[in-house]
Amino acid sequence: MARTKEFDPDAALHRALELFWERGYEATSMAELVEHLGIGRASLYATFGSKHDLYLKALDHYLDSRDPHPIELLSQPGPAVPAIRRLVHLYAEESAGNSRRRGCMVVNAAAEMLPGDEQVARFVEASWTTLETAITSALVRAKAQAEIDADADPRALARFLVVFLQGVRVTSKGVMPPTWHRDAAEQALTVLR
Repeated sequence: MARTKEFDPDAALHRALELFWERGYEATSMAELVEHLGIGRASLYATFGSKHDLYLKALDHYLDSRDPHPIELLSQPGPAVPAIRRLVHLYAEESAGNSRRRGCMVVNAAAEMLPGDEQVARFVEASWTTLETAITSALVRAKAQAEIDADADPRALARFLVVFLQGVRVTSKGVMPPTWHRDAAEQALTVLR
């Protein structure tokens, strides 16, 4: 007879995410994961696979738990530029807040694991490409609705905004005053005028 799991895998995954997010991949040992998750090493391996497998699952969980999710924010009906503005302000406000000192889990993964880890590279690329596609789609709508200049290049603008937003996430780990992120966001949004 198979043994039943004596822990909640979703709760354990969330705890793993918190530990990886706080410490990073390399600085988190299997012993620390076992202790932090409160499950046995064999159960951890049986449920999540290797430490690397668990890390990838934690990255995926991080993206799924974003609230509000950027794609949902940008795909709302109506004018597109206000949605893009809300997204940029959201990143700036989150980055200006004290709770963001851990930065963005995806940006942290890129800084720590790339270029050497192909699986993480594919994950980061997919995440940023998805964001770029969502912003591009919103900007195409904005152009069609005459919210931005007729000669604007939605894809180039989207790429600029993705790079800006990821830069905001990197600098959130520093000690800049909150006004830096807010001022930078306002300056970045001038490309939409």
